[in-house]
Amino acid sequence: MGRITEDLIRRNAEHNECVIFSLEELSLHQQEIERLEHIDKWCRDLKILYLQNNLIGKIENVSKLKKLEYLNLALNNIEKIENLEGCEGLTKLDLTVNFIGELSSVETLRGNIHLRELFLVGNPCADFDGYRQFVVATLRQLKWLDGKEIERSERIQALQDFPEVERQVREQEKAYCLRRARDKSEAQRKLREEQERGEKEGHPGSDGRWDANVAADPPPSVGSRDHPQAPEVQEGEPNKKKVDDVEDDLEFWNKPCLFTPESRLETLRHMEKQRKDKEKLSEKKKKVKPPRMLITADGRALNVNEPKLDFSLKDDEKRNQIILDLAVYRYMDTSLINVDVQPTYVRVTVKGKPFQLVLPAEVKPDSSSARRSQTTGHLVVCMPKVGEVITGGPRAPLSVRSTLDSSREHTGERSRQTEKLEVDPSKHSFPDVANIVGGKTPAPRRVRPEPKVMPHEEDPGFEDDPEVPPLI
Repeated sequence: MGRITEDLIRRNAEHNECVIFSLEELSLHQQEIERLEHIDKWCRDLKILYLQNNLIGKIENVSKLKKLEYLNLALNNIEKIENLEGCEGLTKLDLTVNFIGELSSVETLRGNIHLRELFLVGNPCADFDGYRQFVVATLRQLKWLDGKEIERSERIQALQDFPEVERQVREQEKAYCLRRARDKSEAQRKLREEQERGEKEGHPGSDGRWDANVAADPPPSVGSRDHPQAPEVQEGEPNKKKVDDVEDDLEFWNKPCLFTPESRLETLRHMEKQRKDKEKLSEKKKKVKPPRMLITADGRALNVNEPKLDFSLKDDEKRNQIILDLAVYRYMDTSLINVDVQPTYVRVTVKGKPFQLVLPAEVKPDSSSARRSQTTGHLVVCMPKVGEVITGGPRAPLSVRSTLDSSREHTGERSRQTEKLEVDPSKHSFPDVANIVGGKTPAPRRVRPEPKVMPHEEDPGFEDDPEVPPLI
């Protein structure tokens, strides 16, 4: 059986970022809730509250919800309208298909002056003679009853006939209460008998059936304590038990019964028992699967696609990154997806099932990003590639040493060669140093050559030496 807990409310408050104190709308339908509790303390700002299709037997703990406008309690086990006086802003109340037999309890809604719509169809009180006239005359603020608008003439007629209608309703209500008390006592008696029967079946020897089986067994041998014998397995027992369960189930559903709160609870208990039996049977048949290997013993990552999802891997050379597009289910909650990016592989866990893919290049895990597509729901993981390739540990020192050795050998070869300076002016041209500094350069002066003085034969100091060749 379900109960209203803080975790339950937070799970149903995703539209409000799981914040419950400022929650304005809450839906707790089909949760098998038996009692209304905690809502008036945790969610004081509620305006809309859905509690249909549960097992709530009494209206309680909602009087502090001053802002509540719409309360839906359809398909529950409510037998009386009560404890709604504090809901000052209530405008619509839905009590469809409950067990309200005290029609006079609608008088407690007179203080809810803003109440405009009321639904009581499907309740025992809706079958009373004068039911509609009684409600229309009692709740003058109502505008709609069971989805039908209340005309002004209808209200006037109901007020005129109210004394006689009230007397009829009181008599029918009294008869219903007596009949309901008998049905309740009968249901309690049957419940006690079923509990006693279950206790007898739980203890061997109480029926006499198990005693006969025990007596038929042979006495244990002397060495049975030291060497216990394996029990004999009868093949027909499981099939016989299965047939008995099917027969009991058919008998339960074919048994006629009244539609009462007790019958609803009994049906729920029967379905709960069937569900637990199936879970036990499935646990016995379930084989524990060995954990899937993702990393080998030598540290090599494997490609795994256990969730069987379509994917595409793209190498974006323009942005220097690798993009993984994983086609996860469109309406899956993102909290069920876990992404782990490593330098050489990426792992995505979808609902506990791993998807692992080895990457073609080294990536940067710290700079990677993952996001969901708003149109398709796909998971897109962007992983930037590293600038330089990082090699393995054992090979790194070898590559470094080889690089240093090659550089040293190259330097030695250059030192052995004799370098010569080229001075051929045809191959190289040198700048004019005189023209580096700009300015007016003085024009070159012409120096007249001095006339050569030729000795003459008539000169007194002339000596003609035949050894000396003549001047040209």
